[in-house]
Amino acid sequence: MNVLTLITIGANLLVLGTIAFGVYFLYNDCSENRGKMKRFLRINLTTFIPMVAAALIFMAPNIVAAATTGASNGFTDAGLGYIAAALSTGFACAGAGYAVGVVGSAALGAVSEDPKILGKTLIYVGLAEGVAIYGLIIAILIIGKL
Repeated sequence: MNVLTLITIGANLLVLGTIAFGVYFLYNDCSENRGKMKRFLRINLTTFIPMVAAALIFMAPNIVAAATTGASNGFTDAGLGYIAAALSTGFACAGAGYAVGVVGSAALGAVSEDPKILGKTLIYVGLAEGVAIYGLIIAILIIGKL
């Protein structure tokens, strides 16, 4: 096994150990052991962050070589374009969902006090929904370029 594989396995085991430790503390009601939990998380972070940095350092020569020689290493421009389209749509929809939640709850509170402003509040909710449409338009433009 090469160094990158060992670092990846170690980082994954560290993350799984943290999850297991957190579940243990959660279900055993170890609120009096907060000091132990903070110490464990501090050790975890001081171990995990250098492991990720080392993985990036070991991967950097391969990435630079692939970029300079034109080797795609399994990735194609079309594949990255599809990922970009998916991310633009996904993040836009997540942002729109959050915006509609905040604006919608405020609109319901305002309408409950004064029913005459229902039309104005619907405009704000519609503007928040427009964010998702913009993300979809960007995704269509990206896919159109592929």
